[in-house]
Amino acid sequence: MLRWFERAETSSGNVVYSRVRLARNWDAYRFPQTLSDEEGREVVKRLQTGLKDLSQDDGRPYEYASLEDLRELDRMALRERRILNSGTVAKKSPTGIIISEDESTSFILNGDDHIRLQIMSSGLHLDELWQRADRLDDYVNTRFSYAYDEKYGYLTSYPTNVGTGLRASVVLHLPTLSMGKKFQNLLAEMSRFGVSIRGVYGEGSDNYGALYEIANQKTLGQSEKEIIELVTKIARQLDGQERKVRKMALESHRLEREDEAYKSYGVLKYARRLSRKDAMVFLSQLMAGTADGLLHTQEPCSIYRLMLGIQTANLQKLSSRPLNQEELDIARAAYLREELPELKESL
Repeated sequence: MLRWFERAETSSGNVVYSRVRLARNWDAYRFPQTLSDEEGREVVKRLQTGLKDLSQDDGRPYEYASLEDLRELDRMALRERRILNSGTVAKKSPTGIIISEDESTSFILNGDDHIRLQIMSSGLHLDELWQRADRLDDYVNTRFSYAYDEKYGYLTSYPTNVGTGLRASVVLHLPTLSMGKKFQNLLAEMSRFGVSIRGVYGEGSDNYGALYEIANQKTLGQSEKEIIELVTKIARQLDGQERKVRKMALESHRLEREDEAYKSYGVLKYARRLSRKDAMVFLSQLMAGTADGLLHTQEPCSIYRLMLGIQTANLQKLSSRPLNQEELDIARAAYLREELPELKESL
């Protein structure tokens, strides 16, 4: 079965993927940070047992794992694929994960909260993801009573999640918009509307790949529907602005844009050594070029899948032994040569 990010979606514009996350806690236990290892292990086991029919209910296969049993490399690879956060990766106390075969749906047990449900998909589909999350949330809630306050809503380990416990986010590819002088002002202005925008792989000019995540800032005082609508609206506005500036660039500098896209493809397809930074920059230029119809691959290709594949832990997992930095750069180039499809001949 293909993982969700391996499916090439051709009609998403600059939207790479959408994500919905719910934070919930079981009212029978204190928050995870205050539990002993013995209590934490008990919580994980009881949650796992209570959710044993999840595959049957959701109609898709799931697997369970204890993070204690996973190698550090495997945990880091899950972080690169946005399934675990850095805090959970480093966590030493008992933590479990239930994850669907296509990695679109996951439950982190006794991580930051007793239960963190996350669903991801390519493209802009927050409303559909929320509907799925809401149904799965009901499934869990029929088995475990949540910590809930009539005034404040769902109670969570971090005050920023209290209320709906919902974090809705969309990742956009904004290579041209982010190069503009007013982009930082635009990011600051977005906070007035209740959303945050941050670079997925760094801040400012260090965000190689030009991927930006838009997410709601507040979970208290807004309904789930309002949060989904807000993030969707901002994502569409930024997508529209990126399309506009790219169209202007194409009209005035089409040859330069074509040259940039084809050069990027050439380096990615034939280089013998590539740093993570260079690979991300060239993949970003290739992503823009294919989205704008400047070049076409013979088979559909998810550029985001390639971006995940070249990250250090996921690349290291392909090797039978630890690789040093130079060996990683060689392996990264070999991976891209193998995975990048041939181009269609120009008409």
